[in-house]
Amino acid sequence: MTLEELIACDNTAKKMRSVSQAVEQLLVAAQRLDCLTVGVYESAKLMNVDPDSVVLCLLAIDEEDEDDIALQIHFTLIQAFCCDNDINILRVSGMQRLAKVLGESAEDNSEPRDLHCILVTNPHTDSWKSQGLEEVASYCEESRCHNQWVPYVSLLER
Repeated sequence: MTLEELIACDNTAKKMRSVSQAVEQLLVAAQRLDCLTVGVYESAKLMNVDPDSVVLCLLAIDEEDEDDIALQIHFTLIQAFCCDNDINILRVSGMQRLAKVLGESAEDNSEPRDLHCILVTNPHTDSWKSQGLEEVASYCEESRCHNQWVPYVSLLER
């Protein structure tokens, strides 16, 4: 491996950590402002009614869910809809970390929410200028310039 390749790998790892942190900040801020829609079906309903309010679609999956054909079909349809409506899409792994960020607890006796699809909506106020949203949107745009239409980020346990 050449020095240039080592530097490129290190820069990519730093970028991934930065985007991962930005996603977490964005989710916390959006949840505080009640600007999250969680769940595949709930997300599909919102995008059908008001697609202009959606600023980011997160599709979350871990290795154990990779073989779920129904989930993959849902993801394909959601991705197509997002592309048609110019909605940024980000694929994430790390469902346990995602649950922690959103305050989901394993001790809770209630049915866990479906975290496979999460929409971040625009609160239609100027008070919400999320640095996390800007960084994630920039990462999505950069990825599209490199013909990676659905960029990927791993949420790491801390």
